[in-house]
Amino acid sequence: MPSQPSLPKAAAAAARPDMSVILVTGSYDKEIRFWEAWSGICSRTIERTRSGETGQINRLAISPECVPGYSAVFEPHLTPRSKRLLAAGIHKKVCVYEIASPSSSPAITFDGHNSNVTSVCFHSEGKWLVTGSEDGTIKIWDLRSTHLHRNYDNEAPVNDVVVHPNQGELISCDQAGRIKQWDLSENICTHELTPAGDIPMRSISLASDGSCLVAGNNKGRCYVWKINDERSDLPRFQAVTKFQAHNKYLTRVLFSPDVKYLATCSADTTVKIWSISLNYEFKLDKILQGHQRWVWDCAFSADSAYLVTASSDHTARLWEMASGETVRQYNGHHKAAVCCALHDGAG
Repeated sequence: MPSQPSLPKAAAAAARPDMSVILVTGSYDKEIRFWEAWSGICSRTIERTRSGETGQINRLAISPECVPGYSAVFEPHLTPRSKRLLAAGIHKKVCVYEIASPSSSPAITFDGHNSNVTSVCFHSEGKWLVTGSEDGTIKIWDLRSTHLHRNYDNEAPVNDVVVHPNQGELISCDQAGRIKQWDLSENICTHELTPAGDIPMRSISLASDGSCLVAGNNKGRCYVWKINDERSDLPRFQAVTKFQAHNKYLTRVLFSPDVKYLATCSADTTVKIWSISLNYEFKLDKILQGHQRWVWDCAFSADSAYLVTASSDHTARLWEMASGETVRQYNGHHKAAVCCALHDGAG
């Protein structure tokens, strides 16, 4: 987010919402809500129950600006710059919405998983969408043709998937406690890690420069690897440290874009912020306290100065990283808010 001298004052002074900031939350109330980040006002609601759709919303992802080739799929009156997409993992389906369109109907629906979709992420060029599911598969969907492009059999329920910054690999974690690297060019699993036996791995995060991988398991423990170049004599994943982040169920781990911090979310109602040294030491920097129930998801602003969180207490919050204080609370969901996504003008 752009630097703000005083977020509350800036919000009060704003004459109109900043449309470059996209903040979205999803809830077990089956609604997707768009928020004006600074004012806290809900600017749009996708009420899926009105159109007869069912299924809980599990994950959200905002695309890069769409590349040429979408005109046959999306609304032709929209300019290329406005064609940014929201992907929502909703029970077994993935619904892709045109953010600039007022329609509550998805522009595309990908229907191929047999169980809950647990992860959604976009390839950097916006041509592909990657999904993981409790059905034990990872799928890559072509957003230009709307067809399934590739299917990986993970053989265990998938909890999280991320695209490596080199855009040539996927890294996943699963209910069997495994972390896998998938090569997109060879269509195979090239590396597998099992740092804690069969304890389920809940969440993974990759540093934006591809240098480091963090994984968190159901017991609240985090494992850290340095990622070495495949052409070097060093192992691809070099274990560097592990630490106990929470004493209760861990739900999400996430690097800040500047790779100076790691956020961890938990059933203990807190979000912990860990500072990262150059030699991969993780030190507890602050604890974000304010949510009343489980914290399920989080998203950083592009400048790493703010963090959005979603909680079972029905709210989302915007935190200022420097102070560790809540600067905005988003109220409107009627059940647990379990996922969030944030884009604020970068990339």
